[in-house]
Amino acid sequence: MSVTQSSDFIRNRIIEDNASGRYDGIVKTRFPPEPNGYMHLGHAKAVWVDFGIAADFGGTCNLRMDDTNPLTEESHYIDGFREDLAWLGYQWEGDIRYASDYFDQLYAWAQQLVRQGDAYVDDLSPEEAKAYRGTITEAGTNSPHRERTVEENLDLLERMKNGEFAAGEKVLRAKIDMAHPNMVLRDPIMYRIIHAAHYRTGDKWCIYPTYDWAHGQSDSIEGITHSLCSLEFQVRRPLYEWYLEKLGIHAPQQIEFARLDVSHIITSKRRLRQLVEAGAVTAWDDPRMPTIRGMRRRGYTPESLINFVESAGLAKAEGVVDYQQLEHFVRDHLNEITPRTMAVLDPLKLIITNYPEGESEMVDVASYPQDKENATTRPVPFAREIYIEREDFREEANKKYKRMVPGREIRLFGAYFVTATEAVKDEDGNITTVYATYDPETKGGNAADGRRPKGTIHWVAADHAVAAELRLYDRLFTAAKPGAETGDIFHDINPDSLTVVTGYVEPALQEAAAGDRFQFMRTGYFAVDPDSTAEKLVFNRTITLRDTWAKISA
Repeated sequence: MSVTQSSDFIRNRIIEDNASGRYDGIVKTRFPPEPNGYMHLGHAKAVWVDFGIAADFGGTCNLRMDDTNPLTEESHYIDGFREDLAWLGYQWEGDIRYASDYFDQLYAWAQQLVRQGDAYVDDLSPEEAKAYRGTITEAGTNSPHRERTVEENLDLLERMKNGEFAAGEKVLRAKIDMAHPNMVLRDPIMYRIIHAAHYRTGDKWCIYPTYDWAHGQSDSIEGITHSLCSLEFQVRRPLYEWYLEKLGIHAPQQIEFARLDVSHIITSKRRLRQLVEAGAVTAWDDPRMPTIRGMRRRGYTPESLINFVESAGLAKAEGVVDYQQLEHFVRDHLNEITPRTMAVLDPLKLIITNYPEGESEMVDVASYPQDKENATTRPVPFAREIYIEREDFREEANKKYKRMVPGREIRLFGAYFVTATEAVKDEDGNITTVYATYDPETKGGNAADGRRPKGTIHWVAADHAVAAELRLYDRLFTAAKPGAETGDIFHDINPDSLTVVTGYVEPALQEAAAGDRFQFMRTGYFAVDPDSTAEKLVFNRTITLRDTWAKISA
């Protein structure tokens, strides 16, 4: 590892291993998701750890699907992980691996443990097994089937595999210690009977390995040196090591780190699935979801996500990162890369009475004003009738209001100085049209005499504007820890997490493609949604220009 790279407890451990000659200086990690849901923000940290550490030491990282439960796993989730990892900028070593590739070897090793007297077939029901297990303060009780002979256990295991027993009728358990203070080691289950076809192995198997049994042995088969896991697996490390020691096979080193816990979101795939199935969101890629697909659709960038994860760092203790920190990195990167364009979300028509009727012209508007060294402009049509934001006009306002009021001169961004003269209302008292005059000597938004208006607003020429559906997204949950008080995450859903409005955008945006990102001036960062077509433009608000949540909460 380069001396300029960051140091942490995992990297320091690997440095020690390399210095001692352990694993011959080889560093091989793996990213092992279960294909029962789509990749989420929590996975992004594991990806950053697994792939980043391997890269720092000139090693490799495998992508392996721990597909041991045919009831919940589907191939489209695998496609999702492949796409999301590529989008984040990571490439795994060789082909995708699967725990199901190792089912035959895992079964052979299970037979080995039975022959050694380290595993047995148990007939206890789930309820009985729970009672026999004991509690944290009380030792468990040995199953009455614990002392079956090797021959009987091998026969029953084979018959389990061949489908002779009903689901739940028997399990294969490791024989460790029913009185062990670590309850994980109280004869854990290795195989359970599941009469379901596996998406890769079909109907070959009627028994499937538990995660604990498959995981460490899969690591061993692949020659993994450092098995990097989130902190909840710390209590399971003794079991991980017990299996490897009893089998006498290559033993990777499991090291745990604190997972990424962010306020106002959930990363449990079970709960994310509940949101989808209940219709609280449209799908796994809903832009309000903390899935990589959802954040990608919303307009987040891979760089902003990785920068955020990196800022959270590696720790041995759990902690919560504020959602505002994520938003900071999203804004920071989008500010650097997005072109500025004009869009009006709540349109109010402004008619410039002294501008020639039926005429229009092009004005040059800055596209990347944040790049002072390479400033570029684009031509935008300007005409007598334009749309402005409704909030940018008031009939009366105090001095703090820097936008349009009757008699006050303000700047139309990149165009001219204008002064409102009159407002027309409908029968309900709502303003429908504002009339104004302009100074033709101020094209480009500057005056020869040096006068400077107090405010600048954006606009879109009415006859050239393109109607667009604008989906204004906000946080999905109002509570920092959804469901913590009531146990019901749906109780904490933000009713204003999505507002859909019809606005107008510059005509140049008619050519924007799905995924293109823009800053709508004075409004926020937006991305073109995959639903967008030439006939109907659809933009997702990625994030507001400033953090307004603290003010809203207060």
